Amino acid sequence: MRFLSTHRRHPLAGYAVLLFGLLLAGALYAAFAPGKADADTANDPAAIEEGRELFLVGCASCHGMNAEGVMTVSGGNYGPSLVGVGAAAVDFQVATGRMPMAQSAPQAPRKKPVYTQDETDALAAYIASLGPGPAVPDEEYTDVSEISQEELTRGGEFFRTNCTACHNSVGAGGALPSGRFAPSLQGVSGRHIYEAMQTGPQQMPVFSDKVITPEDKRAIIAYIKNVQAQPQAGFGGGGLGPVVDGMFAWIIGIGGLVAVAVWLAAHGARVKKKRS
Repeated sequence: MRFLSTHRRHPLAGYAVLLFGLLLAGALYAAFAPGKADADTANDPAAIEEGRELFLVGCASCHGMNAEGVMTVSGGNYGPSLVGVGAAAVDFQVATGRMPMAQSAPQAPRKKPVYTQDETDALAAYIASLGPGPAVPDEEYTDVSEISQEELTRGGEFFRTNCTACHNSVGAGGALPSGRFAPSLQGVSGRHIYEAMQTGPQQMPVFSDKVITPEDKRAIIAYIKNVQAQPQAGFGGGGLGPVVDGMFAWIIGIGGLVAVAVWLAAHGARVKKKRS
């Protein structure tokens, strides 16, 4: 006991305790940190070289020869820097046809892809090699075929809390300021929904894996798919709710009655005056 008491007061004892605390904190974080989706081909030299060749032909005119971006005279840019955006951002933008853009606009709409999936993977590998960034998610985080009811409920809570303000309660999308819009999620793959949350394309905020874990992202995807699979009720007001259905009923119902009344007034029996 005297030995321990003596060494406890050693001048280096405080540093030793601090070092031990840091090591313990690091070990605990590594053990309990949320899982990461880390599937990508950034370490494949052949894919990187193929991706660079595709990039120089189809992307460099806007994003620069080394993906550093191209500035305009006014201080804007033709295309932003892609260093550090990660493979997930490339896969989302290119595989959904948003890139390359057909023309300059406030927002790039989804359209038919220009590149095949293999070419998209090569482009993603090249961009991922330029700097660390979000990777293309593993299938285990986008496959919702075996989702539990508890996960589905949790996904609904996350979606209603974070997404409905822009995307609508059923993912039908909606208008935003300055010519932008939140696109419809109808028909969007789970992989691209995950990547959108992870990278924050256009005006969408970024929901990194530390903000919403991969498991919770999977639950959100499952909720979206579940809602879209349900039959459309009411008059088909885009899932906006009973107020919109009531508005349609009022416009069509009352408008129809007014139209009939006008037609009857114009074509009804007329009383002719007798000639004297």
